[in-house]
Amino acid sequence: MRIEKLPFEREALGLWTDPSGRHANWPVVYTLNDKGEVYVGETLNAVGRMRQHLDNPDKKHLKSVRVIVDEQFNKSVCLDLESYLIRLFAGDGRFTVLNRNDGITNADYYDRKRYRELFDEIFELLRLDDLFTNSIEQIENSDLFKLSPYKALNHDQEAAVVDVVEGLFDDLESNSANTVVIEGGPGTGKTIVAIYLMKLLVDIASTEPTDDQSSDSVFADFFVEGHRELMRGFRIGLVVPQQSLRKSIKNVFRRTPGLSPAMVLTPYEVARSRDPFDLLIVDETHRLTQYGAQAMGTLTRDFREHSMRLAHKGERWEDLTQLDWIVRSSKQQILLLDRDQSVRPIDLPPKAVDRVREAAADEGRSYTLRSQMRVQGGSDYIEYVRAALSDGPAPQRRGFDGYDLRFFDDLGRMHEAIRARDRDEGLARLVAGYGWKWKSKKDSAAFDIELDSTRLRWNRTAVDWINSPTSIDEVGSIHTVQGYDLNYAGVIVGPEVGWDPVTERLHLDRARYFDAKGKARNGLLDVDYSDEDVLGLVRNIYRVLLTRGMRGTYVYVCDTLLRQRLRGLLASS
Repeated sequence: MRIEKLPFEREALGLWTDPSGRHANWPVVYTLNDKGEVYVGETLNAVGRMRQHLDNPDKKHLKSVRVIVDEQFNKSVCLDLESYLIRLFAGDGRFTVLNRNDGITNADYYDRKRYRELFDEIFELLRLDDLFTNSIEQIENSDLFKLSPYKALNHDQEAAVVDVVEGLFDDLESNSANTVVIEGGPGTGKTIVAIYLMKLLVDIASTEPTDDQSSDSVFADFFVEGHRELMRGFRIGLVVPQQSLRKSIKNVFRRTPGLSPAMVLTPYEVARSRDPFDLLIVDETHRLTQYGAQAMGTLTRDFREHSMRLAHKGERWEDLTQLDWIVRSSKQQILLLDRDQSVRPIDLPPKAVDRVREAAADEGRSYTLRSQMRVQGGSDYIEYVRAALSDGPAPQRRGFDGYDLRFFDDLGRMHEAIRARDRDEGLARLVAGYGWKWKSKKDSAAFDIELDSTRLRWNRTAVDWINSPTSIDEVGSIHTVQGYDLNYAGVIVGPEVGWDPVTERLHLDRARYFDAKGKARNGLLDVDYSDEDVLGLVRNIYRVLLTRGMRGTYVYVCDTLLRQRLRGLLASS
């Protein structure tokens, strides 16, 4: 294997020779770059392809070419290496990636494992040549990589995206309005689909007939003149209810051609806009809210004002939710949701979520993502956690090959284990339910969680906590990790939830549940929430926390009887 480097100029190309003919009749992968941008491609004719790029106004400004040549390369290897490098360039952040995202592949082929080992060598050579800043491990642990639109979709995701985009263009041609619902449990890649769709659609809108086309892509048929015309001036936005996740996605959009941080919106920004949107994609739709006391008093006021303005004649504005704002501010909506991830009473009422799910299903616009992309324990682990936290007899104990599931009776030892995983692999954090007051918010010297001679504080920041410098010594709440991936999660199941062995049910100790907004009555709507209502939300919180770890989950339980039940299910065999 060799990497040949030359200036991106016609004169240099004319002097570029190879007696074996590999420059004009052999599968290769190449990069084009200047100081700030990079393009990655594969071709059977490197010389001819470089000449085409020199004629392209979007690429002729690039300065340098690197061509990766190997005597054992074939087309499948080159497609795989091309996708591999695009993903790593996007996650590294050293360059802005000029590629579209529709050609990213993850197809299997003969002897792929052996070639993949060579890919890592190629990466290191390119890093030594100053094309990458970070190591592969650092890149793969970054939000830029995890939230990048340059992803190879799995079968569920690809089928949903193809059908959704086909339906969207049918609607645009007939001037119809529609709502699409995409459902999926933890780790099925709902956020990936939302971001991928944003990039795909803006590329369809901006690609010219003379631009490079990828005939191998299942999305190639969307890049046609008629579709481009339908998308001209198309106003699109991605609505993200959670503040921390929204900031991380904005950072990705800032570095992605065609996308802009201004496209990532709060529900309030949507309602405030006087110009309607053609399409709104909503991630974590279940975390939109209804009327009630919001996070700040000014937002409660804004909620009232937006609902009053958007309410129809004769309609009670108090009954409007942020989902109503979305629908009334856009012609098309794509809603990504999981009704079992609502964690506060003010989140969308289950009835509202079910109405939109049923309506989409009736119109044939409902899709379900089932393939597990996050947890190496797979969908079986997700269902096992759900069963372990359910009422009734314990599920049959089982293990999960390749997934590091452990149970701890000492919190200090679990913290030590999480520290070790963080040193070795990164992105290992402690997380917990709301079983403790947040004393350190007002007194930075105070500790919030004191167990087994271990003293810990809640997260000091709510925004990008996972990447904050002090996070390894803190405990994150649901609002810091929902929507994110960890390599290892150390989950503290707090004293607010326990187990009754007589009724075989979880029970809530409301007095020890310290999320004030997680249990308070909605005085503005005159609605009370029973212990059973709040317990359902607490159960959802722990289902989310126990499914954050991609490679492993460590568990510590405060309640003695619940500890006995879960130790029997989650302890290492």
